Amino acid sequence: MPLPTSVETVSIALADRSYPILVAGGLLGQTRTYEDLPAAGAALIVTNTTVEPLYAATLQSALQGRFRQVHTVVLPDGEAYKTWETLVLIFDALLQHGCDRRTVLFALGGGVVGDMTGFAAASFMRGVPFVQVPTTLLAQVDSSVGGKTAINHPLGKNMIGAFYQPLKVVCDLHTLRTLPPREVSAGLAEVIKYGPIADMDFLDWIESHMGLLRACDAASLAYAVRRSCEIKASVVGQDERESGLRAILNFGHTFGHAIEAGMGYGQWLHGEAVGCGMVMAARLSQALGLVDAAFADRLVRLLASAGLPTVGPLLPDTARDPGGRGAASNAERYLALMRVDKKAQDGDIKFVLIDGPGRAVVRGAPDALVCQIIDACCR
Repeated sequence: MPLPTSVETVSIALADRSYPILVAGGLLGQTRTYEDLPAAGAALIVTNTTVEPLYAATLQSALQGRFRQVHTVVLPDGEAYKTWETLVLIFDALLQHGCDRRTVLFALGGGVVGDMTGFAAASFMRGVPFVQVPTTLLAQVDSSVGGKTAINHPLGKNMIGAFYQPLKVVCDLHTLRTLPPREVSAGLAEVIKYGPIADMDFLDWIESHMGLLRACDAASLAYAVRRSCEIKASVVGQDERESGLRAILNFGHTFGHAIEAGMGYGQWLHGEAVGCGMVMAARLSQALGLVDAAFADRLVRLLASAGLPTVGPLLPDTARDPGGRGAASNAERYLALMRVDKKAQDGDIKFVLIDGPGRAVVRGAPDALVCQIIDACCR
């Protein structure tokens, strides 16, 4: 069966690790989607309890003409299970089925499945190929692209992992039809972030199409996914391992990761935490004189119109710093968690801030000012 005629391809240029990102409806079940993959005796589909009944059989059927054996491992669903214990379930399946270095892994699910499958692929027999088949908006526009793989630690999100690129990314827009509204909103947070850091015309477009995006209009989602992937592919192509430029893709994530870790993984969706984190980062940018109040207000309104929280939570008293000491205030609890961040240097927190509309910068800020912003942005 031919691929949909509307398929669009975004290329991510990484020399011998370059790969395509396919964007269209109906890709997942098409045999031709996978024809260019390396020959192998076995494939392992990694999915979760929510996605498996929806799409696993379709993918398995499409792969059976390419692989002699197609196995499936079903993980528990949710950020709370992005752990070593769950990762080992993938290794168990690989070993139990006698998989080898040519086995291809398929990450069928959202960001948690994608991150863990990629980490498993990077680690099993010191590296086996894998394919990203993201089924959530957030995964299609962000986490499936760029080769970041990881699991969480109680003290920090995505702190244990590896850079490991997939063979390709298959963004089947039809899978977005089964997303609940809360998941759509969470994905829109990662779409919105690309505007302030790189493309103000895209931000204008998002504002004018927000109603259509939340209603899962096919044409609007297709453009949002493609343009988001184009921006991320451009950045990753210049800085694969986040030694500089790529850090701008973490706009809102320093605050957001603190929310996720402090509240307990899974209490807030990743996109919800990032959306609220963007509010804090925008207000910090404003306080430092990098943008004016009108720009920050505009971003807050847009995030609210996407159905995202714009007021930060009070972190529970049980949120502790790496030394196990309880922090005295809510802002101090945020600071303690943000010091466990991949951008931090010698304990100094680095923030992705907006250095004028459409431009981002990574820099520090005085703790006292950061605490004022947190207090102003939280309940």
